[in-house]
Amino acid sequence: MTTGATEGPQAWLIKGAQPLGGPATDLLLRDGVITQAGHALSAPGAQQLDAAGLVALPGLVDLHAHLREPGREDAETVLTGTAAAALGGFTAVHAMANTDPVADTAGVAEQIWRLGRRAGYCDVRPVGAVTAGLNGSRLAELGAMADSAARVRVFSDDGRCVSDAVLMRRALEYVKAFDGVIAQHAQEPRLTDDAQVNEGEVSGRLGLAGWPAVAEEAIIARDCLLAAHVDSALHICHVSTAGSVEIIRWAKSKGWRVTAEVTPHHLLLTDELAASYDPVFKVNPPLRTAADVAALRDALADGTIDCVATDHAPHPLEDKETEWQVAAFGMTGLETALRVVHEAMVATGLLDWAGVADRMSARPAVIGRLDGVWAPLHGRALAVGSPANLVLYDPSARDVVDPAQHASRSRNSPFAGMELPGRVQATFLRGVATVLDGKLAR
Repeated sequence: MTTGATEGPQAWLIKGAQPLGGPATDLLLRDGVITQAGHALSAPGAQQLDAAGLVALPGLVDLHAHLREPGREDAETVLTGTAAAALGGFTAVHAMANTDPVADTAGVAEQIWRLGRRAGYCDVRPVGAVTAGLNGSRLAELGAMADSAARVRVFSDDGRCVSDAVLMRRALEYVKAFDGVIAQHAQEPRLTDDAQVNEGEVSGRLGLAGWPAVAEEAIIARDCLLAAHVDSALHICHVSTAGSVEIIRWAKSKGWRVTAEVTPHHLLLTDELAASYDPVFKVNPPLRTAADVAALRDALADGTIDCVATDHAPHPLEDKETEWQVAAFGMTGLETALRVVHEAMVATGLLDWAGVADRMSARPAVIGRLDGVWAPLHGRALAVGSPANLVLYDPSARDVVDPAQHASRSRNSPFAGMELPGRVQATFLRGVATVLDGKLAR
């Protein structure tokens, strides 16, 4: 696939790629930026890549990934997690705060940021905890994390809800000083005690404790009102119900500063899969009904839901291959996200490739504050002068998902054995190839 000599590690001539699925174009990447775009380009000495038939997209940005380090390196490390991200077409990921120790101080946030810089496969932006120790009783060191070398701008207790309304209001007020965002895990804990699957026909049939949609919707409604009251930025994590979509749509119609994400698995899978009692399908929030899936797809298509975020949640084998009730919640997703969106949104005609670029790169970069002057620029159009963060994707490929071939340290993919379209052929981070021919470049 590659030919020619190398003029330094950051000189690449990509021949015949289709930016956003449009006409074939040559792209020259040099010194970390796109320096030329056009037809029949030549660049003596540059590494050449034949990209005929490949869709070129801006490097994907994930607002929501669990990289587990520090503390749970048996499940994932920053190195293995970012390698998985690169193979999935991502050039930036936001690492959630529920590590051990929790990322609730400047020191831990900087540690994660430095681990990301050392790994090199993609940019890692730490997400700071909202509350100290994720315990929901007092605010974490939000200002110190924001002022640290990691420059944290997104804060979340993901895995736990900030259920105290007063504390949530204070957090929303605090982050206004540095244009921060509070990302809420919307789950009223009193309505989900020992909940296992979506509350409905399936939970009744299986005899598993139900997880009502209202547990998510009530928190979203409350927090939208709080965000409006203090005029602050609220982001809703992993939206999973049709009712949540309607609340978010209403909040946006008011002009409130509310954004939202949906996971790939909530776009494709339903609670009927729980009938197998296979804990690989156990996730928080739970898989919902086919009607919810349809509503989520429509909301992503019309922009009510801003972006796709993986909620990549790796677990070691012993935490998932056990009885359903004691198994850990969570699924891996970095290496399959683009393929799932292709299946759920592009193949169904709900999004074109420009829409995918918007929902998986441009919008999450803005929400995560990765388009600012202090941060490495992500989410930009594939234009001359833009940072050379891009992915080349083969939409004609189709094969069966095999987690054993993934770079992630964990294997708990709900798509194992499922045939999905597409293949990430190459990923470039500031002009440096992290993935070539579908494999890690180093």
